[in-house]
Amino acid sequence: MMTSKISEYKLCSLLFDTTKDYHANLKILLELIESREEKSLIVAPEVCLTGFDYENYEEAVAFSHPANEALKTASHGKIIVLTMLEKRDGEVFNFAKIFHNGEVVFERAKAKLFRFGEEHKYMSEGSGDEVQIVTVDGIKIGVLICFELRFKEFWQRLEGCDVIAVPSWWGVLRTEHFRVLTEALAVMNQCYVVASDSQNAECTKLSGIIRPHGEAERNGAKASLEVCYDRKEIVAMRRYMDVGIG
Repeated sequence: MMTSKISEYKLCSLLFDTTKDYHANLKILLELIESREEKSLIVAPEVCLTGFDYENYEEAVAFSHPANEALKTASHGKIIVLTMLEKRDGEVFNFAKIFHNGEVVFERAKAKLFRFGEEHKYMSEGSGDEVQIVTVDGIKIGVLICFELRFKEFWQRLEGCDVIAVPSWWGVLRTEHFRVLTEALAVMNQCYVVASDSQNAECTKLSGIIRPHGEAERNGAKASLEVCYDRKEIVAMRRYMDVGIG
């Protein structure tokens, strides 16, 4: 896609609680998106609108319909990355979606379900072949959904990205794993990593943005963290430490 002045983009990682009130969750998300200026690339936590609400699963899955429409409207002039539960042909998947200028410009189903959390009992698995780089408004973007972060073959598939988004619901007991893996991903692929984890008690709360040379800034208590996107930083790192990434 053609673009103008992609250096004007801001990267944004979100951090907030997901409650049983789906409409309230959507309201919070839309308010956070609205608070960001145009030319923002915003990453929200995994299933942030419903959580893995297996007790009310049909309602959680059905909520994707109003959520999709609201996020299309909110995406004008912005890029929004998140995941949501959605049914296709009788099967439920956890779809990563990229919204931009009123459209879903990319989607794919989670390819590695977290069996410790029994995700496989409630949803179907997508294909790892769909883990790919997509160019949105001139930025090469990849998405790894939570547990997928642990699979090195996906890191290789996303080699050459400018930004890798990692929407997550990552267990607090493995907090250090999330920190290390997100920072290593940025260093290995010499790109920006925008990781967003939930603020819920069982999660790490380690949303943050890691630059191509490995410097990490975490949200801390901020619901929204913003870092300027500068592709020159990616180019400089790849020239300085040439490991063959174009």
